[in-house]
Amino acid sequence: MNAGCERIYGDQISGSSAYGDRPELSKCLDALREGDLLVIHELDRLGRSMVEMLVQVNGLIERGVAIKTLDGRLDTKSMPEELVKLVVGVMGYAAEMELKNIKKRTAEGREVAKNRGVKFGRKRNYTPQQASTVAEMRQRGDGWGTIASAMGMSIGMVRRIVQSQEAAS
Repeated sequence: MNAGCERIYGDQISGSSAYGDRPELSKCLDALREGDLLVIHELDRLGRSMVEMLVQVNGLIERGVAIKTLDGRLDTKSMPEELVKLVVGVMGYAAEMELKNIKKRTAEGREVAKNRGVKFGRKRNYTPQQASTVAEMRQRGDGWGTIASAMGMSIGMVRRIVQSQEAAS
């Protein structure tokens, strides 16, 4: 849905990313001129903390840019400035608390999974036979690169295999 917009910007990153890590948002904000209307899905797309949102909204208003959210909570053209600041402050605080709660619940879930024995990280893409062959070649004195070439693996993978076998013994 383009909501009648002339240009649409979109970043494919997490909502907790820093403002500087959002190139499309940066392009969008830089392209805005006095008299333009910024239409965003929700106000928290401008930042995840109350301070970030207030700074962004105040900066845009000072530049003469109007802001409207598709969820209908903010329309700077039809609201008094004091009300805009109040709405931005409350929504910013809510977004900040939501992000904090998401991080807390994620950490709790990860801890529960670890206690249940769930393994995290990338799965091994080598067999136990390959690991024992790597260990044998290393014990013979073959170099990291020689082993990697012979086994069709990266040097880093060969090192990780040897390190995991050393830790296990």
